[in-house]
Amino acid sequence: MKQNIKSLLIIFFIISCGSDDNDNCTKVINIPQTYFVNNQSYSYDVQQEVSCDFPEPEEPQIIEPPFLENFSYQVISFEFTPDTGNNTSRLQSEIKLINPNNYQVNGIPYFTINVDGIQVLTTYANLIGNQCNQLNANSNCTLFIDNEDSLDLGTPNTIELVNVEYILVN
Repeated sequence: MKQNIKSLLIIFFIISCGSDDNDNCTKVINIPQTYFVNNQSYSYDVQQEVSCDFPEPEEPQIIEPPFLENFSYQVISFEFTPDTGNNTSRLQSEIKLINPNNYQVNGIPYFTINVDGIQVLTTYANLIGNQCNQLNANSNCTLFIDNEDSLDLGTPNTIELVNVEYILVN
């Protein structure tokens, strides 16, 4: 009888401490990620469920910029004047950024422009009046650019807007 109780206790111990519990053990970790836009670094950390024996990340992963899905925009105006008559060129624009998703996002607008036949990617960070760094769920934000540059260093003949995207940041 003692032998049977001892055997039952050993079996109970093996079952309660078996490897199945360790196989089902999970934890949530933060994975630090970094990306670069116009020589500026941004972070976009993600959370992921992993097994308990998964090591904690120590170094941030370098990733491509994460773009907002389903994003759209409306060009209200985009006008480039190569010579204003005051020894300056002028870029004026008004663009509505639209977040049709059911969640709020933080980010930066990212422009593809054509300057005299050459495509350039920029955030226009130093030129935007309203940065639109946050887009609420199912909402929009209108940004404005009004910039004059001296013609002393030269000026492009044409600047055309090709595309606008929205890069996500934490």
